[in-house]
Amino acid sequence: MNYTHLSLNDSQPSAACLTSDRTEDTAAMKNVMEQLENRLSIYDFMKMQEIFMSPGLNGRVVMTREEFTEQMCAVIRPSTKEEFGEMFDKIDVTRDGIIDWDKVTSFMLLDLNEKDERTRSSVIPQWKNLRLLSPIHKDIIQNVTFLKGASCYLTVSRNGLLGVWGENTKLQRTLQITTEAVKLKDLWVTTLISLGNVNKIAVAFTSKEICFYDLNSKQGLSCQYRLHGLQGTVICMNYWYNPHDGNEAILTLGDVCGQVQAISFTTALISLFERPASSAEGEEATVTISWQELVSGYHKCCYTLKHKLHYKDWVKQVAYSSSFDAFISSTTSNVNTLVLAWREKLKPRLKTTSFDIARGINAFDFHSRLNLIATAGINHRVCLWNPYVTSKPAGVLQGHSASVIAVQFITERKQLFSFSKDKVLRLWDIQHQLCIQRIAGSFPKSLDFQSTLYFNEAHGRLFISFNNQLMLLEMKQETSRKVTSHGKAVTCVLYNSVFKQVISSDTGSTVTFWLIDTGQKINQFTGCHGNAEISTMTLDATETRLLTGSTDGTVKIWDFNGHCYHKLNVGRDRAVDISQIMVIKRTILVTGWDRIITVFRLSNLTQYFVLPAEWKGGVQHQDDILCAAFLPPHTLVTG
Repeated sequence: MNYTHLSLNDSQPSAACLTSDRTEDTAAMKNVMEQLENRLSIYDFMKMQEIFMSPGLNGRVVMTREEFTEQMCAVIRPSTKEEFGEMFDKIDVTRDGIIDWDKVTSFMLLDLNEKDERTRSSVIPQWKNLRLLSPIHKDIIQNVTFLKGASCYLTVSRNGLLGVWGENTKLQRTLQITTEAVKLKDLWVTTLISLGNVNKIAVAFTSKEICFYDLNSKQGLSCQYRLHGLQGTVICMNYWYNPHDGNEAILTLGDVCGQVQAISFTTALISLFERPASSAEGEEATVTISWQELVSGYHKCCYTLKHKLHYKDWVKQVAYSSSFDAFISSTTSNVNTLVLAWREKLKPRLKTTSFDIARGINAFDFHSRLNLIATAGINHRVCLWNPYVTSKPAGVLQGHSASVIAVQFITERKQLFSFSKDKVLRLWDIQHQLCIQRIAGSFPKSLDFQSTLYFNEAHGRLFISFNNQLMLLEMKQETSRKVTSHGKAVTCVLYNSVFKQVISSDTGSTVTFWLIDTGQKINQFTGCHGNAEISTMTLDATETRLLTGSTDGTVKIWDFNGHCYHKLNVGRDRAVDISQIMVIKRTILVTGWDRIITVFRLSNLTQYFVLPAEWKGGVQHQDDILCAAFLPPHTLVTG
């Protein structure tokens, strides 16, 4: 079996305890989402560009306000002249009365909202070095979670080994989970969830049962309840409890038969399930419960809810949202991909709403204050959905080059993690729908892996598992709200006149983008060349592609979303010193080691990996080439 899990944050407040913050945040987000510039698609911008690009010699058109509103309304719908008039006024900051395509692109990149709001919401976290935690697991890690009552992290592997980690992420102990139904060699744990209000954990097995264990037991791990007789193997769970009344709690289950089922507890602090009068009171006694008992209403302290809108598709993730009293579930199918099942007062049935998402999704997360659902698309896209609008997403975050397998909100920052199958971690600014950080090249090199992602916002810790390995990324404590420097020595600085940005690189293989007007950091690529130093950079003639040269002997060509298009094998698989990169007409020249110039023809950039062409100039230097300059049309000077 192959599962990818995403652990949601711990329990959310109930609908009764929501404050005006949520209303204000939702209104602010709605305002941003409904602005014309945030509704435009890539195809709309292509239409705009066609209108602005003249067939004349200079290839550019300028427009007045009236011309802009008339022509744009004619080709982009739905829209109004008033909306395009407002957009014109925002673009024409110098009040010249005319705009061109350069002004439009500059506005879309830099001035979507007020500068102070952009600065506040786009603070990029700084991370400590990636750490591999003690390798205690021999089998695939199925879940990572945090148990508040015991102040510890928990990890569980498929063979039932439970790791208990302190708040300092040091291993405290390991415990073997067992169940009466199967022998230890046949044990297969599918998922685990912590029950924070009662200091217990629930563990699901392929034997179609769920066991509830007490971590306070003197024996170390005591099975208090065993729920058996489930119709399908449960592969995902979610637990919510009311922070103002711990007796009110909900355990949601998703299985391989397409069922979403929930157990609603009414006396959780007293007892999850009723104990038979004849059972012993000691901790050692395990109460065995059949699923049919719960469905029939035999246990008065809880009741069940259920829907099967996913038919026979495996339910990959489930959650309960207290903010609108509904269950959320997802599958990898493109039909009924995401389902919201609403609870109705005094009615046992659930009212369902479904989202059909092309190619399906691997995971989701829900932000109650922004009223947004983020989905991890198999089609490489992260989509943001309004729970009440099923026809199309409120926003699309594009930049991943592989299937997205996990998403998780950083609630207070209004940011979103996404992690893809090619081991690229991205951090997005939700309000501006921009990627503000990319982390890659530091994770284990395994080709085939199963992964789970868990972010503990209170401690600023991101756990990512790769099969049986557990990696930790921990945020550095922020000394100020605005980051203004590199963590390591700066190696190169460029200016991009198209986007009006400063681009800088460092010895830690990080590239950072800054606004020239304010000095604000707006984007960052980390691990561009693994751990190798970036020695030089340059831009192509259009200033839309960035070329980075590294001591690992390669030059990489990037766009400004962090996607690498080509890897030029300058050193022919050797580590070499690259001093300068030049893009001249239809050629890329690379200088540095070995006293010669390495040449790449732009016409040969058809594959990701590119080998150099032949340099016919021979060896003219007796030492490394440190610098070069080009005098059009035909003169190249090297020193």
